[in-house]
Order: sequence, then C-alpha cells, then structure tokens
Amino acid sequence: MGWVGVILGADTRATAGPIVCDKNCEKIHYMVPNIYCRGAGTAADTEAVTDMLNPQLQLHRCQGHVQVALVLGGVDVTEPHLHTIYPHGSTNTLPFTTMGSGSLAAMAVFESKYYEGLTVSSFAI
Repeated sequence: MGWVGVILGADTRATAGPIVCDKNCEKIHYMVPNIYCRGAGTAADTEAVTDMLNPQLQLHRCQGHVQVALVLGGVDVTEPHLHTIYPHGSTNTLPFTTMGSGSLAAMAVFESKYYEGLTVSSFAI
C-alpha cells in the first residue's frame, strides 16, 4: 500500500475583491495533531470558526473523561441566567447554586438569606 494521507493547499493572500490586503495570511489552521482545516472566505471569520472548533475537538479527545463541573451565569436582553453543568452532561437552571468543597456552607447561607426579588445591595453577609 502506498502513502496514505491528505494534502491541503492554500495561497497566503487575503483579498478584498481585486485588492490584496495581506500577502502573508495563514489559511491552513492546526486543529489537533491529525486534523488541519483549510479556510476560504473572510479571513477573520475563518479564524474565529476554527478557534471555536478547536476546544470542541480537545474535549472530544478526552472521550468524556472530563472531571469538571461548572457554574455558568450571565445576563441576556431578557434576564439574568444561572446554570450548573455537571461532568456527565446534565444541567440545572436555578436561582442560586453552589459547587465545590465549600458548597454546603455556602448553600446554608443562600438558603437562609435568599428570597425572590433580592437585590445586590440587600444581600450582605
């Protein structure tokens, strides 16, 4: 059997119509040791998409053996959101949450002090 592989080729020019904006633009992106990605289109968008995909590939390499739980919080145009994400993939959406070695003590504080409509200024420990 002969050589088995893939050849990706690209020029190094970033263009805007007929104008060459950059003569040294990387268009082949490293993903993981056996995967590279060739981009075409807006150079910044290609870079952004490959940057988003790379962490997903790293997680895939872990084969589900990621031992981390997360608390994810933020605010969108409608309201604040608070979520927990567990290592096996389940999620919860809660008004308050705790995680880690101090979670029991922190939960006691939240359970005794939290009420619906609580403001930041009224929550003082």
